[in-house]
Amino acid sequence: MTAIKHALQRDIFTPHDERLLSIVNVCKAGKKKKNCFLCATVTTERPVQVNVVKVKKSDKGDFYKRQTEWALRDLAVVDAKDANKENPEFDLHFEKVYKWVASSTAEKNAFISCIWKLNQRYLRKKLEFVNVSSQLLEESVPSGENQSVAGGDEESLDDYQELNTREEQDIEIMMDGCEYAISNAEAFAEKLSRELQVLDGANIQSIMASEKQVNILMQLLDEALKEVDEIEHKLSSYEEMLQSVKEQMDHISQSNDLIQLSNTNNMKLLEEIEFLVNYLDLSKGHIKALTDGDLSSSKGIEACTNAAEALLQCMNVALRPGHDELQAVKQQQQQFKDLREQFARRLANHLNNVFVQQGHDQSSTLAQHSVELSLPKHLPFHRDLLRYAKLMEWLKNTDHEKYEGLNKNYVDYISRLYEREIKEFFEVAKIKMTGTSKEGKKFATLPRKESAVKQDLESLHGSSGKLTGSTSSLNKLSVQGSGNRRSQSSSLLDMGNMSASDLDVADRTKFDKIFEQVLSELEPLCLAEQDFISKFFKLQQSPALPGSVVADSTDVDGLLLSRQHTLLGDRHLLPSEKEEAGIIRSMMIKVFRCIEPELNNLISLGDKIDSFNSLYMLVKMSHHVWTAENVDPASFLSTTLGNVLVTVKRNFDKCILNQIKQMEEVKISKKSKVGILPFVSGFEEFAELAESIFKNAERRGDLDKAYTKLIRAVYNNVEKVANESQKTPRDVVMMENFHHIFSTLSRLKIACLEMERREAKQKYTEHLQFYVIYSLGQPLEKLNHFFEGIEARVAQGIREEEVSYQLAFNKQELRKVIKEYPGKEVKKGLDNLYKKVDKHLCEEENLLQVMWHSMQDEFIRQYKHFEGLIARCYPGSGITMEFTIQDILEYFSSIAQSH
Repeated sequence: MTAIKHALQRDIFTPHDERLLSIVNVCKAGKKKKNCFLCATVTTERPVQVNVVKVKKSDKGDFYKRQTEWALRDLAVVDAKDANKENPEFDLHFEKVYKWVASSTAEKNAFISCIWKLNQRYLRKKLEFVNVSSQLLEESVPSGENQSVAGGDEESLDDYQELNTREEQDIEIMMDGCEYAISNAEAFAEKLSRELQVLDGANIQSIMASEKQVNILMQLLDEALKEVDEIEHKLSSYEEMLQSVKEQMDHISQSNDLIQLSNTNNMKLLEEIEFLVNYLDLSKGHIKALTDGDLSSSKGIEACTNAAEALLQCMNVALRPGHDELQAVKQQQQQFKDLREQFARRLANHLNNVFVQQGHDQSSTLAQHSVELSLPKHLPFHRDLLRYAKLMEWLKNTDHEKYEGLNKNYVDYISRLYEREIKEFFEVAKIKMTGTSKEGKKFATLPRKESAVKQDLESLHGSSGKLTGSTSSLNKLSVQGSGNRRSQSSSLLDMGNMSASDLDVADRTKFDKIFEQVLSELEPLCLAEQDFISKFFKLQQSPALPGSVVADSTDVDGLLLSRQHTLLGDRHLLPSEKEEAGIIRSMMIKVFRCIEPELNNLISLGDKIDSFNSLYMLVKMSHHVWTAENVDPASFLSTTLGNVLVTVKRNFDKCILNQIKQMEEVKISKKSKVGILPFVSGFEEFAELAESIFKNAERRGDLDKAYTKLIRAVYNNVEKVANESQKTPRDVVMMENFHHIFSTLSRLKIACLEMERREAKQKYTEHLQFYVIYSLGQPLEKLNHFFEGIEARVAQGIREEEVSYQLAFNKQELRKVIKEYPGKEVKKGLDNLYKKVDKHLCEEENLLQVMWHSMQDEFIRQYKHFEGLIARCYPGSGITMEFTIQDILEYFSSIAQSH
């Protein structure tokens, strides 16, 4: 067993740095006996790991190999089966129970004892030993003897060392030299003992022989000790000398520290003095500029600006702790405050004087601008004031109260100036629109004129129902005074044969140009003023002003202003940006408080002059709102024009509703034929006008909605008038008017009305067919009734060839009816029909030939139908009509040519 243990240690465990402590030859219980070895091992490296390894002999050779390995810490129970009797069986409880049968009880007990010792030494876990004899576990008894035994065993475990190769060879040589080494161990041991005694004697003799050398060595050691004592004495003297030197060096070092501290303090003091001198000193030139500098010249303004910035830097210096306690610093700061207050007061007074002077200078230029439709330019004034922009920023940062006072004063002065300029500007625009002279009571009479316009418009509306504007240029004569009326009349005579419609177009074009010029003058004025306010008062403009959405932000009669989304913006504004943006907006509202009312008054006047002017205004206002939003969506102009656009859109919607109301109130004459209804012609004029106005407009959607409302009203009222018509047949009214509508829509190609265009064509075609069928029943009335009777009998179930046997429809009756309609009678009836159709149709649409051709086709169709019935119901009778298709064609052609 020892040889096997030695072989296993060498071949299996040594390569893995493990020591084999115990081994037992086992086989599994209850199965075919296949022997293997259970080995208890520990690692040679720290921390020590204890394992139980199953080793099995290989089937292909005589070498052993590791098969399974368990850690001892995973072992829960060791069951020896029987503690009193010898029993080679035992169980080890790892993750499952392994049952083993040892080759002998002694090996089993030795292996269990080794496991117990390893547990006690390395693990000390609660490992349960069941059915194990107490003798195997004697180490658990706390006796000194047993402890010493246990200790010896543990030491033997630790002291065990494997023989190396050389030691193994020496032992083998020694055992080979003694043939009885194995058979007679006692004799071998005695021999070894004798040889050991011989070696000990030799060692003693060698020691005794070297006694002289030992004595010499002792003498040398004594001499060396004496030398060491001398060296120590010298070292002590050196140390005393060095101690005095050290004291002197310490004294010098202290002196140097004091000198360094003094130098450091002097440097810091110099640094503080330089800091105060550099940052709290204002030059005499700056002081002179602040107290007596010229604020009128460019050089003086630049000098004052530099001095003010230098003063602000001095006042904003962050003083170090203790500086504010210095008397000189306090005096300097007080001087800075006095200079700041003095200069701020001087600057505010000067700028207030500039504002007032500018108001007077600008007022003197109003006379020349009042003659032509233009607003005075404020660019030179802005350019002069922008020289003070940096000083305004300084004032904003140093004296906010005076800054706000200047802000208020500027708004007061400039708002009065703008109010005079803008009112004069709008007055000129109104005069140019109405054509009145500027002399006399132009301001006092304007409200009266507008009232007169309104009254005249109401009187001129009438009940004709024609879809036109409120007045024509001829109607506008009644709006003016008697002198103006004479001037207008003379100018109309000069125009020659120009129609009222041409005059309307000319006046509307004139209004469009004036309105466009008004907006074009206002736009740069507002943008320039807002830009100046932002730069002069140093206010941050924002791409989205808070609260800049118009008050009526919901859908106003179908108008949803997309601008509100633009003005709201996606960027989150900082609190300071919101506040400054709000200040700009507030100032602009105060400065231009009269723009929105004046624009509304101008729009109201334009609407009273001609309600169709709302189309021009809608296009122009939409374009300018779009332009203003692209330039600056947060501008005051963009917001104001957006609000006015709502008013224009309401006027436009009101215009459309008025046209629809006029359609509903239309009355037709009972004595004359209807023809093309006035509101149908009016819609054509409106569509032509609107298409020319909205050709490149941004707000096409508003017109499309109006088109839809108008065309629906036109369709409904055409049908209403057709039903009420007594002189003209309903189908003729429907056919002519829907043909006119279809022609108009086809010519103008309005995309949003494509469905209505197809509907108009369908209605025109249907009513044309209805009228043709209805009319053709008159010339051959008896013949029609006869064949309708035949078709009724066939429908009741009588066979076609049996119809001739009916008394009322026999051959004699058929011949009698046919004889009543010879060729001459048919031609006469058709001629009467042509005259009747000619009376029904109007000349404007020129549908007579179209109608006559359709009647010809329908007549031929009926002729062929009658011939077919005769052939089927009266076969072989030889009965035919007294005229042929060729005769019919000649009748229709000759009648058309004769008329």
